[in-house]
Amino acid sequence: MPRQCYAELMRSETFDDMNDTARRRTYRCVKQKLVLQLLLGLLLVAVVGCRPPVKVVDLPPPIQMTSIGVGDVFIMEIVGEEKLPKEFTVAPDGSVDFPYIHRVTVAGLEPQEITARVREKLMAGKFLTDPSVSVSVKEYKSKRISVTGEVKKSRSIPLEPGMTLVRAISEAGGLTPMARQHGLILRRKIGKGTKAVVVDYEAITNNKIPDVPLQAGDTIHVPQRVF
Repeated sequence: MPRQCYAELMRSETFDDMNDTARRRTYRCVKQKLVLQLLLGLLLVAVVGCRPPVKVVDLPPPIQMTSIGVGDVFIMEIVGEEKLPKEFTVAPDGSVDFPYIHRVTVAGLEPQEITARVREKLMAGKFLTDPSVSVSVKEYKSKRISVTGEVKKSRSIPLEPGMTLVRAISEAGGLTPMARQHGLILRRKIGKGTKAVVVDYEAITNNKIPDVPLQAGDTIHVPQRVF
């Protein structure tokens, strides 16, 4: 209510003591206040109503990439050679220093291809006659996803087998109080292009829609909410 309205009330003990002019001014002030409150209420309803309908995320299934890259860690076992090192990390140049055969480039190869290459070199160098070799990946550090925006720790995260959007948000420390939970943006490389979709994180955590499986290279951005 404007100051002049309060001034009129202060000069009169009761509303009945006011003159007609003061009464009309007070009525007008009260009316303006009620209209303002109504407009604010309608604005709040409109803002709440802006929440998009809950939809399942429209993305093709993630492509499982199993090739070895720089920084990845894998286990290689050779039957009958238990004393040899078993754990290897791919160097920045994409190679690994193996027993007997020394440096071998493995970046871009599948685990079974590494197995075949190591076995071939062991036999070619006559180190072993018919070796039984197995390779299994312990950790993919070359395959990562990015989480940015209203999370506690924006970061690049190593992609673990079966990782989902909720898990990635958790790895980034969770959402901040200013996060727009129903408006997360997930970008994924599909073919030669990139597709961006809106993800309702709140609906996922409330079990209204399924969680989103991730693939290497995915980017998750958490925007700031308006209010």
